[in-house]
Amino acid sequence: MSNVHVHDSLCRAITLTAMDTQEEVIDSPTEWVAKHIHSYEETNGDKGHEWFGVTALLLTMRGRKSGKLRRTALYYGQDGDRYLLVASRGGADAHPAWYLNLTANPEVQVQIQADKFTARARTATADEKPRLWQIMADHFPKYEEYQKGTDRDIPVVILERI
Repeated sequence: MSNVHVHDSLCRAITLTAMDTQEEVIDSPTEWVAKHIHSYEETNGDKGHEWFGVTALLLTMRGRKSGKLRRTALYYGQDGDRYLLVASRGGADAHPAWYLNLTANPEVQVQIQADKFTARARTATADEKPRLWQIMADHFPKYEEYQKGTDRDIPVVILERI
């Protein structure tokens, strides 16, 4: 990664070398998430990997409408060598933008502490979901509350290294 520069007080953007081209990566416009990303990135996850007692990663995906690279910080769990995410959006009735983006463009960049890699994202199937949901609910019990508070079926996302 190179040349960190600030766009405004809420949204940091950096330049990444991706597939031999330089592209700007736009961090979450949510101030506390942008601060989390900044701390995580600056310290290779020494600050931010454990976030309020739960492990977090940085996920960079291509925007489905803009085509621009977008980055957010998310809680994650593991199932063997696969990483798990929950598209909860705090129990809101609509999916989070990051989930919609990765369903449209499933090749993503992941940072877990200093480990940065490319992964393919997919939504867990109906057969896979119950076991994977339990892993994540054990990891962060509020997911159960979020699911009870919405009619939306909250997806579990599987990230597999490419």
